Amino acid sequence: MSNRRVVVTGQGVISSLGLTADAHVTALREGKCGIGAIELIPTENLTIKIAAEAKAFKGEDYFGRSEIALRDRVTQMATVAAKEAIAQSGAVFDGALGERTATILGTSMGGQQTQDENYRLVYGEGKTRVHPFIVPRLMANAPVSWVSMDHGLKGPAYSISTACASSNHAIGQAFHLIRSGGADAAVTGGTESGLTWGVLKGWEGLRVMSKTACRPFSKTRDGMVQGEGAAILVLEELERAKERGADILGEIVGFGSSADAGDIVQPSLDGATRAMRAALSDGSVDPTKIAYVNAHGTATAMNDRTECAALRDVFGSHADSLSVSSTKSAHGHCIGAAGALEMVATLSALGGTVPPTIGYEEPDPDCDLNVVPNDAQTRDVPYAMSNSFAFGGLNAVVVVKRWDGN
Repeated sequence: MSNRRVVVTGQGVISSLGLTADAHVTALREGKCGIGAIELIPTENLTIKIAAEAKAFKGEDYFGRSEIALRDRVTQMATVAAKEAIAQSGAVFDGALGERTATILGTSMGGQQTQDENYRLVYGEGKTRVHPFIVPRLMANAPVSWVSMDHGLKGPAYSISTACASSNHAIGQAFHLIRSGGADAAVTGGTESGLTWGVLKGWEGLRVMSKTACRPFSKTRDGMVQGEGAAILVLEELERAKERGADILGEIVGFGSSADAGDIVQPSLDGATRAMRAALSDGSVDPTKIAYVNAHGTATAMNDRTECAALRDVFGSHADSLSVSSTKSAHGHCIGAAGALEMVATLSALGGTVPPTIGYEEPDPDCDLNVVPNDAQTRDVPYAMSNSFAFGGLNAVVVVKRWDGN
């Protein structure tokens, strides 16, 4: 079995914090918040009226009318982010490389804007006809299909849907595929745009949403905040990237996943612990080398406490030396895109600036770690970890290493 090294050479982002990866990272470091009043849809019949919308993103700024007719907002975001990531990487996917490049993206809900609108037309207004491209717009594989077609990527291509862990699973699959020799490069990450009336009503029913803000690890937290966006990474086999002189943003060294096989909504200490240990083992990384953990950190009481307990279980006394932040406090919980947006944040921390957990108000004795409250921290980060723990007990953890030329 091959054991090739895998590096990140490009990244692209659409989020409530900005429309490029640099804008997203800069806003995170500065402690800016992308959460605000919902403008994408009417909210008079919603209890929850806040979200992390990518308000500056307008499809018509990037696509013509005929293109928009074929692409739901979730696909538009993915394809714009992919274009940025591929441009930064400098990779040219023609000939043999195009046939050896995988496209693996995560999304939990697919084309919800299209589905919600057309359910309203059919069930609410009694329409008997719909647009002929409804199915290509709403299908969950639409983003991955369009990214592959836009750039001539002819290797393995598929979507992964594991709720909040979707894009971490996608990144992990792409990493393992390249490491094993099944591909030479991959375009991976995740996308989500589920800020529709129907989806938000569903989340309201779970009673896990905050009406005010996302405050992970703070004793005053009262729930999560939905977000939308996309983050796409270009992964390459190390020697190929070095040969063409690519700018290397970081190295992916380990991936671990697990299933709680327990409760459909309640998190499991055991499942989270096993996924983190599997990622460290996969990369042969001593836990004491990890300096930063981008936590799943949803700002729900049970999730935050379980994750902090799992970190102490995995890292022992070294847990007190970790910086642990949740960037969901800034860009919201973007579900299928969450892990990818957080991977961009995690890679940025390798440069020595750890993004904060904003909105932090009061310590919780059950979350007694360095949660990087409100302000970024400067520290040496040779290795970092990104956690995603999803409904259904589906866990995915990625470990990255700073690229130092060796």
